Amino acid sequence: MNIDHKMTKTIVEWFEKVNEIPRCSKNEKAICEWLAKWAEENGFSAKTDKVENLLIEVPASPGYENSPVVVLQGHMDMVCEKTKGSTHDFEKDPIPVRLDGGWLKAESTTLGADNGIAIAMALALALDKNTPHPPLEFLFTVDEETGLTGATALESDFLKGKILLNIDSEDEGVFTIGCAGGKDARVTMPFKPVTAPDGYKSFKIIAGGMSGGHSGVDIHEQRANAIKVLTRTLHTIMSKGDLRLASIEGGTAHNAIPRDAEAVVFMQAAAADSAKQLVDELSGVLAAEHAKTDPNLSLTMVAATGENQALSTKETRRVIDFLLAYPHGVAFMSNDIEGLVETSDNLATVKTGASKIEIMSSQRSSNMNKLDFLTDQIACLTRLAGAEVEIGGGYPAWKPDMDSKLLAKCKEVFVGMFGKEPIVEIIHAGLECGIIGAKYDGMEMISIGPTIKNPHSPDEKIDVESIGKFWDFLAALLKSIK
Repeated sequence: MNIDHKMTKTIVEWFEKVNEIPRCSKNEKAICEWLAKWAEENGFSAKTDKVENLLIEVPASPGYENSPVVVLQGHMDMVCEKTKGSTHDFEKDPIPVRLDGGWLKAESTTLGADNGIAIAMALALALDKNTPHPPLEFLFTVDEETGLTGATALESDFLKGKILLNIDSEDEGVFTIGCAGGKDARVTMPFKPVTAPDGYKSFKIIAGGMSGGHSGVDIHEQRANAIKVLTRTLHTIMSKGDLRLASIEGGTAHNAIPRDAEAVVFMQAAAADSAKQLVDELSGVLAAEHAKTDPNLSLTMVAATGENQALSTKETRRVIDFLLAYPHGVAFMSNDIEGLVETSDNLATVKTGASKIEIMSSQRSSNMNKLDFLTDQIACLTRLAGAEVEIGGGYPAWKPDMDSKLLAKCKEVFVGMFGKEPIVEIIHAGLECGIIGAKYDGMEMISIGPTIKNPHSPDEKIDVESIGKFWDFLAALLKSIK
């Protein structure tokens, strides 16, 4: 790769090494062991806790021995998303990195810059002799992307430092000082499969090509949700005649807006042509509705094969009505901060088992009372549908501290380097800072990072120039902490 900034080149080389190791959420053992080995080979002490969060200690540079300990924090896991036709196996295949017009990208998969770039930054820093710094603790957590469970399991005596730099933000020059909390809802809808009537044939309805994206960062853009698109289509067909649902599948992760969904259905053979016409008409309507957000949206109906087992008409109606009524998108905007999404829900996944349909959603809010309110609404809707719901994955919001000494120091360094004020923001996505701050009284925290676009989707990319600018800022900030 032709990269001019010396440290950017080093960081990218480390990032490529990190990307050789599969590290989907809940599968971080290999990356944890690799990092622990790296620490041992380079003379740094390392330890893990009961859930395999990893802490690496890096001694202070000469002259900084009495400086306060600074924690650099990121997570080892990544969201593993790929395009429909990709053959990539996230359990064993490395993720190649390519340079494309000033951006680092992957091929048909998520890049893993969220949050592999934090790991690469830390490794480059530890071995760089030209960047003076205080004593450092590198905290790499597990399973951030599926509910911040690594941070949740963190013991209150695992860290020494009281200054934490979370390198998990996605806009260079932006300081994040607060974030939303969240909860998950897991719905189970049991059913008894029955044999499709004589004269019924099976068809597959496919909703695909949607943009997807991060359910916190991108939820306000009103991108199409493939599960909602599919359900709307099934509802339209069923309004004209009988329909029996055999299976429905969509979405891949709780924090990714679903890009693809499909259903196998049975209908009378004589009704197939009119149903196909309805699908084609609705495809045009939806494409027009989402022309700006989802230009590649597609909706098709094709013949299918398989066992002639399906839900009854009544059970099919119950499932379709439930999914159509299920909340998705922005629920409330903040009354205090203009343009900030306060509360939202992401209808994330649906899958069919032998005798049940399972649905998962992810709720977020910077107002924990509103988070509970939205989650209660989902629980009420679930009970009305005769289904069961389990609420989990709760994590607290991170309340901003505008008077933080760390924020003041960061702003001072940034203005001195770039001659302009940084952007200070609160985000709707979830960060581990809220959980860590609740465990360590007096911990000062800020979330920063280089520019990453389209995280949690195969369009994920990281701005190469921003890597160097962020490194220069990070180096100057660490140098100033004495």
